[in-house]
Amino acid sequence: MNDNYTIEQFCSINEHSISLNGKTIYKDNLAKTLQEFLKSAYKTLDINYPKFFKMDTLSKLAFLTADVILNSQVNSETDIALVFSNNASSLDTDRKHQKSISDEDSFYPSPSTFVYTLPNICLGEISIKHQLYSENSFFIFDAFNADHLLAYTTALLHTNKAEKVLCGWVNVDDTNNEAILFLIGKNGDIPFTTDQLNHLYNS
Repeated sequence: MNDNYTIEQFCSINEHSISLNGKTIYKDNLAKTLQEFLKSAYKTLDINYPKFFKMDTLSKLAFLTADVILNSQVNSETDIALVFSNNASSLDTDRKHQKSISDEDSFYPSPSTFVYTLPNICLGEISIKHQLYSENSFFIFDAFNADHLLAYTTALLHTNKAEKVLCGWVNVDDTNNEAILFLIGKNGDIPFTTDQLNHLYNS
């Protein structure tokens, strides 16, 4: 039982477009890379968070997806837990870090890269921007796991660990880059079920 929890908002970023609640709000077909797209989206959406440009790609993708949802809220809610997942962890940044230390003649590990070699760092960036103080967790699965998102999110809400939960999937691995986040509470029209999560993820 999920106590009638609902999907209040959902946002996805895929193939150089951003959609909110199923409607495209930004698209850039000219961007050649994910980094270029995220940078242009940041500027177009008028997001004011200079630290964005220092983030790794996973954090930028997670940050933008979350920001679209959280900025669409009528009331500023800070009791929102974060439950994210992917299948690549921080592999994209790990590769860059490994490359920086693999050459013995040019050994120079970058602290600015190393700090992002944990996938949950993106949760901190989102929490700082939106002043969130609730629980946060980042899980690694082989694929999008709606059953786990439903169970873990429902447990947090049912035990009053948070008023709402922002949960979903944010993955960066070579060309496999995608994000979809769901804001779960009691004020939406979409039932919070595994079938709905899977449907929205696959649509």
